[in-house]
Amino acid sequence: METESLAIAVVMQRTPLASRWQPYQWKPVEVTADPLLAGVDRRCLRNDEADTRWLFGGFDVKLYRDEAEGYFLNADAPQPCWFVMWRLEGVDGAEVAVPKQVTLSYNQAARLMDGGEQVDTLPASPAIIERLNAFVQEYYRPEPKRKRRKPSFEGGAGVDQMARAEGEQDGS
Repeated sequence: METESLAIAVVMQRTPLASRWQPYQWKPVEVTADPLLAGVDRRCLRNDEADTRWLFGGFDVKLYRDEAEGYFLNADAPQPCWFVMWRLEGVDGAEVAVPKQVTLSYNQAARLMDGGEQVDTLPASPAIIERLNAFVQEYYRPEPKRKRRKPSFEGGAGVDQMARAEGEQDGS
């Protein structure tokens, strides 16, 4: 089960840094659902020394039932947000941060970061948060808590048997 897709666009910004190791920083500065902007492939909006901005459209965001826990974790956060995964690429002869994936799932963003990807966040609008909360209410079902047996450290036949088995494996 998935929701209707929402067409969005991402604006990426490059700002100079006062650092000898890194001359500038890229970051997403806006996620917009404006239909006119969401249909744009890519466009340089501004390009000067103080501020460079690129618009990247064509992202379709859907909410999937199997990601409901990730949406819950995002919706339950103090500031629900968009997660934007991007990579540096050559575009029109310049190195540009190009967004590759946009999600509202905390878990999906964590998987991307675990895979070594660059993921930044942007606050979600109230309309998006409302949509996210409605989806979570309908589809998120927390895993039931299970009782765990506490291990016995008092000894007993099971512990003696386990110790003998380990000793045999070590050649004792």
